[in-house]
Amino acid sequence: MKRRPPDEILIDVPPPRRKRVLSTEERALWESVAKQAKPLHKRTRATKIEAAPAAEVTPPTVQSTAKRLRNESVTPPSQPAKVNRPSPAPPLAPLGRRERTHLSRGRIEIDARLDLHGMTQARAHRALLHFLQHASGDGLRFVLVVTGKGSTTGPESERGVLRRQVPEWLSLPEFRTLVVGFEQAHIGHGGAGALYVRVRRAR
Repeated sequence: MKRRPPDEILIDVPPPRRKRVLSTEERALWESVAKQAKPLHKRTRATKIEAAPAAEVTPPTVQSTAKRLRNESVTPPSQPAKVNRPSPAPPLAPLGRRERTHLSRGRIEIDARLDLHGMTQARAHRALLHFLQHASGDGLRFVLVVTGKGSTTGPESERGVLRRQVPEWLSLPEFRTLVVGFEQAHIGHGGAGALYVRVRRAR
């Protein structure tokens, strides 16, 4: 069987509107209104403010760093304070031949005398240093130090200990500041058991 064609649907389409023509009065009214109208102000376009580009940072070069270091004032390191060191003790000087002769004959007076007989080494050392300090301070010139020749009854190692030690003490710096020189005394003043000592006067 053949299908029946659907019934045709008729749609009423309105006729196109005709353009209305303004009348003379309407045209005159429009023109008068148009003359009084003022155009709106144009909106100012927001100006886009561009941020100034950041200054380019150039890493310092070796030459610029060296130049900067040269220009900077560098404070020199403080000099260490000078330490006043004591002057070394003067060397000993032997007595002259003329002085020894005058001392032995009594032409030069011996100003003081110290006898170390029977003292221990420690006591004799203290006594000798104390004696010479006073002699130097008092302005004495020549003194006599008696050491003794040593006992003949004791062991040989104990004989004449002070006789050997006193010349060594007088050669030490602590004594050289007090003593100019020394010599073995004349036999009339003790011979090998005594010493002529020339005292250094204190300044």
